[in-house]
Amino acid sequence: MDKLSLIQSPVHSELEELRKIFASSLNSSNTLLNEALVHIQQKDGKMMRPILLMLTTRLFGDVTHEALHAAASLELLHTASLVHDDVVDESTERRGQLSVNAVFNNKVSVLVGDFLLATSLVHASKTANYEIVEVIARLGQDLADGEILQLSNISNPHFSEVVYFDVIRKKTAALFASCTKAGALSAKVDAEKVEMARLFGEFIGICFQIKDDIFDYYDSKEIGKPTGIDMQEGKLTLPVLYVLNKNDDPVLRTLAADVKNGVATNEDIARLIECAKTGGGIEYAEMIMEEYKNKALDVLAHFPPSDVRKSLELYIAYVVNRTK
Repeated sequence: MDKLSLIQSPVHSELEELRKIFASSLNSSNTLLNEALVHIQQKDGKMMRPILLMLTTRLFGDVTHEALHAAASLELLHTASLVHDDVVDESTERRGQLSVNAVFNNKVSVLVGDFLLATSLVHASKTANYEIVEVIARLGQDLADGEILQLSNISNPHFSEVVYFDVIRKKTAALFASCTKAGALSAKVDAEKVEMARLFGEFIGICFQIKDDIFDYYDSKEIGKPTGIDMQEGKLTLPVLYVLNKNDDPVLRTLAADVKNGVATNEDIARLIECAKTGGGIEYAEMIMEEYKNKALDVLAHFPPSDVRKSLELYIAYVVNRTK
């Protein structure tokens, strides 16, 4: 049995039910819209976030109808944000295939994203749980806030790790935290356990984004995006931020400023990537990721050993050790 199968084994039947719910949501009688929705489904996602939600629910009780619709809602909101992000970033690839905006155009992509967002709200309403609806609504705010914060940070002359973590908490960690919080809420546990679940998801989400950022320093077709794409978009991530702040090298800082201003050449970006690698930036990012991994494991340690806890431990290991 492969790692993903082991992770999802405690919620395998529920995951199959969720896939049916999700697939039925990505369907329309509008020909153009349906073509775009079919394109989105061509790359079968791992459903990592819904799996996390359902495993969290199982940690406290059974996976109910409420949890399934919460999972569908959050996955649809996530998908909508990716479609919109590709327009904002002018990306032509997503998960190794052409993005919606590359196949169709920006107008269609924005409207497809809006359709997915509206469908997410339909499933949120089907939970009939006001607290879960609020979690999903606030996540929508956080995702937009994080994207705008990231855009505004491009013009910020400082190279701040604090801002970096603010961005990834809102753009990535908030999604994982919303999944675990919604999972706990669907199990009707007390406020202390809900907050414990939320923190658990946030720690995993931070690990996930740091790992994603490390990928950008290496060339691999498996990952689904070219090396240095973040810098081409004016984004400086943790490995290079560490080197910039550690060395205070005026030449490197000028190169980094050029990245933020969108005038850096491919050679400039390659030089910054190499400096991040040779200057300990990758090791530093891995060390921080390890710290958050241990924080997540510390939360799990509050629960007695079980198949579900083991799956969640494997889930954390998968996020940290994945190759794409």
